[in-house]
Amino acid sequence: MLFKIVIVALLLFMVYNLFRALLIMNRKPEPGQPSMTKFIGRRLMVSVAIVVLLLIGLLTGLITPNPRPY
Repeated sequence: MLFKIVIVALLLFMVYNLFRALLIMNRKPEPGQPSMTKFIGRRLMVSVAIVVLLLIGLLTGLITPNPRPY
């Protein structure tokens, strides 16, 4: 159960970074403001971490795939 909570928390953090980048993209650039690429890069690293955690979970048996696709 803890594994699934971590995955959901990472997904929420990824969406948060996506919206932060969106807000920065739509605003007028200000000096000292963090770059949009900072948040997009974080989003990319979190998505890679999610994929790696899902693969580890599948290989160790913490999560099981659906045996039937329908």
